[in-house]
Amino acid sequence: MSRSNEGAIQGSKNPSSTTERGTRGRSRAEGSTGPSGSDFLQLDLGQAPPGGRTDWLAGRLRAAIADGTLPVGSRLPASRVLAAELRVSRGLVTEAYQRLAETGQVRGRGRGGTVVVAAPPPAAGPTPAPHRGGLVDALRAMPCRIDLSPGVPDLTAFPRTAWLQAERRVLAGLTPADFGYGNPQGAPALRAAVAGWLARNRGIRADPDEVVVVAGVAQALGLLAQVLREEGVHRVAVEDPGSLGARQQLEYGRLETVPVRVDEAGLDVAGLRASGARAVLLTPAHQFPTGVVLDGGRRRDLLGWAAAGGLVIEDDYDAEHRYDRAPVPALRALLPEAVCYAGSVSKLLAPALRLGWLLVPPRLRDAVTAAKRYADLGNPVLAQLVLARLMDSGELERHLRHVRRRHRRRRDAMLRALAEHLPEARVHGAAAGLHLMVTFDGAGFEDTALASAALALGVKAHPLSWHRVRPGPPGLILGYAAGSAGEIEEGVATLGAALRGGLADGPGGGPGGLPETGRKVFPDRRQPPAGSRVVRG
Repeated sequence: MSRSNEGAIQGSKNPSSTTERGTRGRSRAEGSTGPSGSDFLQLDLGQAPPGGRTDWLAGRLRAAIADGTLPVGSRLPASRVLAAELRVSRGLVTEAYQRLAETGQVRGRGRGGTVVVAAPPPAAGPTPAPHRGGLVDALRAMPCRIDLSPGVPDLTAFPRTAWLQAERRVLAGLTPADFGYGNPQGAPALRAAVAGWLARNRGIRADPDEVVVVAGVAQALGLLAQVLREEGVHRVAVEDPGSLGARQQLEYGRLETVPVRVDEAGLDVAGLRASGARAVLLTPAHQFPTGVVLDGGRRRDLLGWAAAGGLVIEDDYDAEHRYDRAPVPALRALLPEAVCYAGSVSKLLAPALRLGWLLVPPRLRDAVTAAKRYADLGNPVLAQLVLARLMDSGELERHLRHVRRRHRRRRDAMLRALAEHLPEARVHGAAAGLHLMVTFDGAGFEDTALASAALALGVKAHPLSWHRVRPGPPGLILGYAAGSAGEIEEGVATLGAALRGGLADGPGGGPGGLPETGRKVFPDRRQPPAGSRVVRG
């Protein structure tokens, strides 16, 4: 709200405000060239058509909400104040506000005034394709009813009480010196706690001095890209299909990524050898997005390749979330001198914490620590110390057991919904993780079209092709951890409706096309082959 409006609201308590309004009125009557009406949104009643002032005012307010001039949470002027400023009846302003309330954009809150509570959805029509590096960010920003995007845990389960208690205890024990610059490698307490956590949960024996605290796996990959480039490594092999975000992180670090096929046994190590790459990024414990585990034979081959001079970057992004299979040893535990190990609490607590860890071979440790120092001087110390206390107290293990049960129930809900609403889909990776991959083998449509049609109906999902380099069958990646069982059921039912509707005149494909309109991806109304199959990776 502008300062002039604040003055108007205070007018009943400040006699001078009446004089000011009178002065402004006389200046307008004398032909001032300034805008007539209120300074609020620079409203000029002279622009309103005769007999259509209410429509005009409601339209101006609605446009201001839509373009963000009046963001969600902002308060509109009191109706009597705006009416006085515009020199119209209070009933006209009240009617305009009521029209916005009827469409759910504003809400009256008694003495709290009238507040903007929702922006209208963007106008329908083609959306410009985002830059390749912003596909996931663009999708994340789009409004929806149900979000089945992968990679997000149950954020409602965040242990707020335990976090607050730990934070109070940490603050009570800090000295003034503890609020200064910390060690860029990470707080010693957290590095020790991470070493203990990895020993208990991943079978990794590491000294605290080997741990570098980072702002999530994304920063770990960025630091490694910088260090590897300085070491003369310019090409890194990546899984195909594999994480689009991880691949982009390496490419942003000016490394060339070389796709290597993933099958039912994990990364094709023979293909890795043939690629000529000196380093490889992979997710061996729960491959993203297929959910397969790197099997014993492939592990031996991979470690043999690494022992001969290769470097493995192990992204252990959600290995804690297991339901129907035994834990898989981390590669770092088997060959620490050739494996960089990255992990975080993004899938266990919340991505917003931006807390993770990186273990590298001794020859790279000083370079990685220096890169971290010059990147940001280290992560915020208070959050590090709180996480260390949660790890040391056993609270984080208790939280893990709690969310495993919740995630399992939601996984089961999604499997039931897929069997009912998408029986033609083949389901992959149900034994662990926070997402399922479904494929439509032999189908004649593009998965970007299905994802776009679903988004038009209010449901988000990742098309599998986003995470592929080489061609493959269409599919979707569906996250189940962040939504309730009811939302999962409704979301999958919506996907089934989009598919069985033939996507006629619905959004089309293209790697950046969410959404594109006017393309029939099922011109002959063919249905994918029937028969649901679940692959438990």
